[in-house]
Amino acid sequence: MRPVRFVSLGDSLTEGVGDPAADGWRGWAALLADGLAEDRVEFTNLAVSGAQTREVRELQTPAALALGPDIASVVIGVNDTLRCTFDIRAVAERLDEVYAAFTGQGATLLTACLPDPGWMLGLPGALARPLARRQRAVNRVVHALSDRYGAVHLHAAEADWIADRAMWSADRLHPGERGHRQLAVRFHALLVEDGRATGTAPSPEPELPAPTTSASLLWLATAGTAWVARRCTDLLPQLLRLAADEIGHRARGTSARLDVRAAAAVSAALAAVPAVEQADAV
Repeated sequence: MRPVRFVSLGDSLTEGVGDPAADGWRGWAALLADGLAEDRVEFTNLAVSGAQTREVRELQTPAALALGPDIASVVIGVNDTLRCTFDIRAVAERLDEVYAAFTGQGATLLTACLPDPGWMLGLPGALARPLARRQRAVNRVVHALSDRYGAVHLHAAEADWIADRAMWSADRLHPGERGHRQLAVRFHALLVEDGRATGTAPSPEPELPAPTTSASLLWLATAGTAWVARRCTDLLPQLLRLAADEIGHRARGTSARLDVRAAAAVSAALAAVPAVEQADAV
């Protein structure tokens, strides 16, 4: 009998950052793979740290399609919100192409809505609100397209367990082992409900102790600082402009206009993708 083929696409979240293994990172997708079938599962993780929807469409998707997957996970979008090139219409177009490619091959598609990075990082309101607005826009697009293509969709934007600090790694942007296990457990439950998973569910209990405070601080002072520096080179100038705009609107009592403008941009992006029903955000 042919093994179940599972391919995961995305960024550092799916690569497994925050869930260390002997040879690098493990992550939720690898944990999920073990429970997809009682027999053999062929798992390939194509996710790359820093990837945006463009890289998923142009690089990861062709490689994944060549493997003929039975199940394909596409969890992406946060890095798009952290770039000065953010364009919700382009995000919608790319995701529509990617989702269509996998479902057109008969693969089961896994997707997820994600919490906004500003909230996870604990940024001040004027900096956090623009990022939250962008992530809500991405989530609304993902939700609408997931409905269109019949994806197995995990609502992980505002779930109670997301707010549990124990689920997150030292950088506050990536899940720790507990968080990756929760993602795997919840995806597995959805797949079982859909009749697409027959193996044993992943365990929610971590194998390794949580990092100590000193280890977390060391990470933040080394790799964490380097990560922030790389992102700030691209994002910070625009984020400061967005924050200034936010502050100006709040001072004039016109903050609602920013939300209306963002909602209109999402509606236009979805309207530009044929036959998509415009679902509400999650």
